[in-house]
Amino acid sequence: MLTIQSLLKTRDYIITDGAMGTVLFTYGLEHGDPPEIWNIEHPERVAVIHQAYIDAGSQVLLTNTFGGNRLRLALHNAQDQAKEANLAAAALLRKIVEESGKEILVAGDLGPSGEVLAPYGELAFEDAKDAFAEQAEALIAGGVDLIWIETMSDLEEVRAAVEGTRSINADIPIVTTMTFDTHGRTMMGVTPEQAYQTLSALNVAALGGNCGNGPEEIIQVIEKMGAMDGSLPLVAKANAGIPELVGGKAVYRASPETMADYAIKSYEAGARIIGACCGSTPDHILAIAEALSKYTPA
Repeated sequence: MLTIQSLLKTRDYIITDGAMGTVLFTYGLEHGDPPEIWNIEHPERVAVIHQAYIDAGSQVLLTNTFGGNRLRLALHNAQDQAKEANLAAAALLRKIVEESGKEILVAGDLGPSGEVLAPYGELAFEDAKDAFAEQAEALIAGGVDLIWIETMSDLEEVRAAVEGTRSINADIPIVTTMTFDTHGRTMMGVTPEQAYQTLSALNVAALGGNCGNGPEEIIQVIEKMGAMDGSLPLVAKANAGIPELVGGKAVYRASPETMADYAIKSYEAGARIIGACCGSTPDHILAIAEALSKYTPA
């Protein structure tokens, strides 16, 4: 059976996919609309992006469910579609992966709840846990191989997502990444070292950093986590630079060549699972895959 653990045992590195949301804008998604509903309304457009990442060399693909928990979908009055959207997303990606005939893992993507947990906000831990459990249940029913918790800033919210997932399936592998976009810390003040120490105790399969302010930031996160005990594989998924508003649209300036360089530096710093986040495209992932395939340690 193919798992994230078995891939890590047989390969020096694993390549993930890149952005989904920012690519969907090029297919007609409007700002303010939930991408997750496209799993129901426009699955063919989501499928094209998944396939492009497979063709670029991705070995782990994330479902189009980053904002698919009912709390976040409630911002769009779409909370009643949470189960359907997540189930459809997982089933869609599973079908595409199986048709590819390649050894690729399907990761169920869980992003932040969209609210702030108590005591800093009004969201109770158990309510967050229940929302994540509902999402994880639909993703697992749809056929994902692992759960991928990303772009988190609060360690308690990560714990809610992990516990919610494990309340549905105690054995499914979990990968989790946080966003260190505030002077080297998360928005809630968590350092890479604190994240490593706390998350490693949750028995996750891998952990690391994603999103944020671009490649250099993620490289520094990996360096700091890599200086810890080294017991867990590290994940690097950087944005394609810092977005700039051009004509009312976010533009990411990092080229595929820049992201290829980031991938090498992340690998040298200790990352074993490498991909990209907002603003990236299949071209960026192709450049990353080609750079790592040609890399020879000094």
